[in-house]
Amino acid sequence: QVRLVESGGGLVQNGGSLRLRCATSGIVVNRLHINWFRQAPGKEREFVAVIRSGASGTEYADSVKGRFTVSRDYARSTVYLQMNSLKPEDTGRYYCNVVFRGNAFWGQGTQVTVSS
Repeated sequence: QVRLVESGGGLVQNGGSLRLRCATSGIVVNRLHINWFRQAPGKEREFVAVIRSGASGTEYADSVKGRFTVSRDYARSTVYLQMNSLKPEDTGRYYCNVVFRGNAFWGQGTQVTVSS
């Protein structure tokens, strides 16, 4: 059973930082691509970042490049999203996602609110 649980969101001021966590079970985090998405009110869900399997690297949306860093801890089966220099436009609900055996799995999300 694949399960993803996000945490670490909250209210932060413009320019602040947060570290989101995606705790996983049922998968091996370094064998799959694991994505972060976000959804702002009234907008579609959008891609934020991915950490690819093995040593295949990371990729970021242009809007977060240079400010966000995705990483993983194999021993803790956890993927992190370090978010620095946060802006009000980063406000939204953040989700981690993985495709495993042809099925897409999502967590419940964690809310990030950046005040101006």
